[in-house]
Amino acid sequence: MNQHKDLLPQRLRPLESLIQEWRWIDKGRAVMLDVKRDKLVEVARILYKEIGAFFKTCAGVDERPLWGGFAVYHIFGIDEEGLDVVIYVKIPEKDHPWVPSIVREVPAADWCELEFRDMLGIDPRGRLTQRLVLPDDWPEDVKPLRKDVPYGYRPPRAEESRPVEAGMYPSGVPVGPYHPALHEPEYFELYVEGEEVVDVRYRGFHVHRGIEKLAESPRFDYNKVTFLAERICGICGFVHSCAYVMAVERAGKVEVPERAEYIRALLLEVERLHSHLLWLGVAAHLLGYDAGFMHAWRVREKTMILAEYLTGSRKTYGMNLVGGVRKDITPEKVPKILRVLEEVAEGTKKVADMIVSVPQVRKRLEGTGVLRRGDAAALSVVGPVARASGLNRDIRKDYPYLAYKDVSFMVPVYSEGDNLSRTLVRVEEVFESVEIIKQLLDRMPPGDILNEEWDIEPGKYAVTSVEAPRGEDTHFLITGVGRPYRWRVRAPTYANIPALRPMLRGQELADAPITIASIDPCFSCTDRMLVIDVRTGKRSVLVTRPKVRVVSLG
Repeated sequence: MNQHKDLLPQRLRPLESLIQEWRWIDKGRAVMLDVKRDKLVEVARILYKEIGAFFKTCAGVDERPLWGGFAVYHIFGIDEEGLDVVIYVKIPEKDHPWVPSIVREVPAADWCELEFRDMLGIDPRGRLTQRLVLPDDWPEDVKPLRKDVPYGYRPPRAEESRPVEAGMYPSGVPVGPYHPALHEPEYFELYVEGEEVVDVRYRGFHVHRGIEKLAESPRFDYNKVTFLAERICGICGFVHSCAYVMAVERAGKVEVPERAEYIRALLLEVERLHSHLLWLGVAAHLLGYDAGFMHAWRVREKTMILAEYLTGSRKTYGMNLVGGVRKDITPEKVPKILRVLEEVAEGTKKVADMIVSVPQVRKRLEGTGVLRRGDAAALSVVGPVARASGLNRDIRKDYPYLAYKDVSFMVPVYSEGDNLSRTLVRVEEVFESVEIIKQLLDRMPPGDILNEEWDIEPGKYAVTSVEAPRGEDTHFLITGVGRPYRWRVRAPTYANIPALRPMLRGQELADAPITIASIDPCFSCTDRMLVIDVRTGKRSVLVTRPKVRVVSLG
């Protein structure tokens, strides 16, 4: 339903003359602004630089089956208002769709513009473009997220390798895709002068699982996608599952029992506990302090046992359904939960104090990998990375959801922006999570845990953000018939990786592994291999079996 501009929220009044119309979506939690293409850049500039909105993500959508064209949705959040703002731009071209790029005004939009160019063929004009998601040998005329491309499509393999795009410098130090100092496969190229890093290049998205496309296929319905969402991340799967079901519930105006919302919030905090303790151990290992690694994971194991006690699984809980949860937390379980929480809090304090007090460890953390507050804001970084750089942002407080409105907790914020600050933020969040879980148990209401009486009307919108251990997960949903019409997922690592460039520049090469790890990156599967012909120095991407020697990147 269109709304009269006189009723536009006060904070958005500077945009009044630039928008065609607006409407509330997402049960009043978000505003959608219909904007013409020629006004997009100005609207984005005012939102980002004058109003102070945070950029969350963007989504390209093939809407040809609906009205004959394409569309781009840019999603911002105004933290002080707890309000999401969705800019909707219709693109009438069927063959060569385009929108003006907003990346000069909103640097954080860089990756998602390149992504909708790759996946839907919507060209962001006015910027340099390159492939981001699709492999170099993918056919130029096949855009995977268009509705006429089936999920099972597999393009023919290229007959020969293609050159890697040239970097800023003639050669760099490769880190990855397999490296003893990295806890996941990833590929960075560090350009150095002596021992100092002067620039960074990252290549990712090398194994794209097509989850967003799969959710649109006939084999899935709204509830089945819930379990697909939980498999996006091996650590924060329940976060994605919650973000997805909340999006469906808000778009479809599904009433969720209050007890189910409490259970979801409790399990989200259990997931935060095990994730932060996992990271603390990995950080100690990267710094050569394996005793710290063992002790951190010893404490973490208690949280894994707790997760299995509550859900039946150490990970991939399978608890969520649209309308609530599948399993209750009964009163008999409370004493054991409280006992484990005390053990985790006590163990974390001992381990964290031990790790941070080791002079060699502290020296490697303090003053390294600095991300200044201005850079953090410009790139819209999230989670502990943002809070360690002085940005007091936490979705649980800024956009309260589930039962977080009923609990009190502190948000740790540091101003130094270094690796030590990001470490301390995570340690303090462990203690806050313990207290949150105690409050949830104490205040949990009685009642049902699942509402199975619902029907989702097509053509509805929702934006949900859930504070994952790494930062906010943002899901954007357009409902379809029996399943999502478009489901866009933005994980926190997607927002934080671009910040590694300012974090690594000017740093010692030896500090690169812990700085990369300090954002707690999560990568999907593996990277493609870089091949170097040792006779000619030619570099190429491995897509077949070239008759050259493969050089180890470790």
